[in-house]
Amino acid sequence: MDPCPFVRLIVESLALNLPSATRPAGSEVHPSATPCYAKLKIKNFPSQTALLPLCGGAGHASANATELILTSSVGFHLDTDALRRFSCKTVYIKISVFTGRMRRTCGVSSGKLLGSVKVCVNLGSAETRTCIYQNGWMKIGGGGGGDPVARLHVIVRSEPDPRFVFQFGGEPECSPVVFQIQGNIRQPVFSCKFSADRNNRSRSLPSDFNMNNRGWMRTFSGDRDKQGRERKGWMIIIYDLSGSAVAAASMITPFVPSSPGSDRVSRSNPGAWLILRPEGVSVSSWKPWGRLEAWRERGPVDGLGYKFQLASDNGLTSAVPIAQGTMCVKNGGEFCIDNTRKESGLRFLLPTRGFVMGSNVEGEGKCSKPMVQVGVQHVTCMADAALFVALAAAIDLSMDACRLFSCKLRKEFSLEEHEPLS
Repeated sequence: MDPCPFVRLIVESLALNLPSATRPAGSEVHPSATPCYAKLKIKNFPSQTALLPLCGGAGHASANATELILTSSVGFHLDTDALRRFSCKTVYIKISVFTGRMRRTCGVSSGKLLGSVKVCVNLGSAETRTCIYQNGWMKIGGGGGGDPVARLHVIVRSEPDPRFVFQFGGEPECSPVVFQIQGNIRQPVFSCKFSADRNNRSRSLPSDFNMNNRGWMRTFSGDRDKQGRERKGWMIIIYDLSGSAVAAASMITPFVPSSPGSDRVSRSNPGAWLILRPEGVSVSSWKPWGRLEAWRERGPVDGLGYKFQLASDNGLTSAVPIAQGTMCVKNGGEFCIDNTRKESGLRFLLPTRGFVMGSNVEGEGKCSKPMVQVGVQHVTCMADAALFVALAAAIDLSMDACRLFSCKLRKEFSLEEHEPLS
C-alpha cells in the first residue's frame, strides 16, 4: 500500500513591525490586539487570510518577537498534480499586508493595503526533504528620507507530506467498493455495507456486537420519535478484501427535530455517530475509536455543523474536539483533522504532529463519492486506514441525516421501502 506524494507549503511565524506613523488609530482601529492581517496567494490556489500580531517599537524588530509570532500559521497542500505543474516553474507566494478591519463592507474590503512581498519557492526537492525559503524580517514599505519602514516577519518552508488516498466508488448509502488511488491506478481495498433500520437500532448492529456503555450513548426518546420525524439506526461497516469487518460507523444518537414544529436538527440536540474498531483478534466485540456529532447550523449561510472527539478506554480523551467546524449545506466542504498548528492543542491528543486526514463532502442533494486522504504517519495497517474511511462515511451521511425533515430522503435510507421487516 504505497502513498501518494504530497507537499505541505507552510507560512508561519507571521508578525508585523510598524513605524509609529503608520499604526492604525481612531475609530477605525480593529478592536483586538492584532489590528492587521495578511492575504496569502499562490497561483491557481484559493487565497488565505491570517491575522498579524504587532510586535516591537517603531522602526525596529522586537527581541521578544519569538514569543509573539508562534500563533499564525497557514498551509497550502500540494498534491501530485500540483507538484507536477510546479516542478519546472518558479513559484511565488505573495503576501499582502493590510491595516484595519478584516471584514468586508458592501463587497469591498475594509482593510487598507500597506504593502506586499513575494517569496520565491523552489519545489524541486520538496518531495524528499524539508526546505526553508524564508526565515526572518522583510521590508514591506519604503520610507523616504530615512523614514522608518514596516517589516514583516515570516517563515516559509515546505515539508514532505505523503498520504494514502482512497475514494468511495459510489455514495456511502449505496454500499460501494472503496478504492485506493495511486496516480492513474485505482485498486479496490475495502467494501462497505450500509444498513438503515429506523425502527430498531439493534437490527443494524452485528449480532455479536458488544460494547460497554461508558457515557458514549444517549437513550433513544421513543415518545418523541414519529414516522418521518426521526433518523436513526444507520450504520456502515467497512470490510477488507478477505471479508473481515475492520471498522464501522454507527448512529448512536438519533437525528431528530430540535422541538415540536421544528424542521431541523439543532446544535443543542445533535445527532451522533460512534466510529468503531474490532476489539481483539476476532471480531467478537467492538470498541469506540471516536465520536462524531452533527447538526444543522443556523446563520447567514445554511451549514452542517460538526464536532469529532477521540476515544480512550475510559471514554473521551479530552473535552477539546480534534475537529470541529461548519460546512456549507449547498456547496459542501472539507472535513479535516490537522495537527500542525502549534496553538491547536492537538499534539496532546494525537501521537504525532502533521496532517491527519481530510475528506470532501458534496452539498445537499448532490452525488457524493468521498475522496479520503490520510497521513502516512497515522496508518500502520489497513485497519487504521479503514477507521478514517468510516469517519469519512459518517460525515458524508450526516449531510443527509441533517436535511430538513420536510425533505424526503432517497430509498436507501428508508428500510421499509427496500427491505421488509422480519
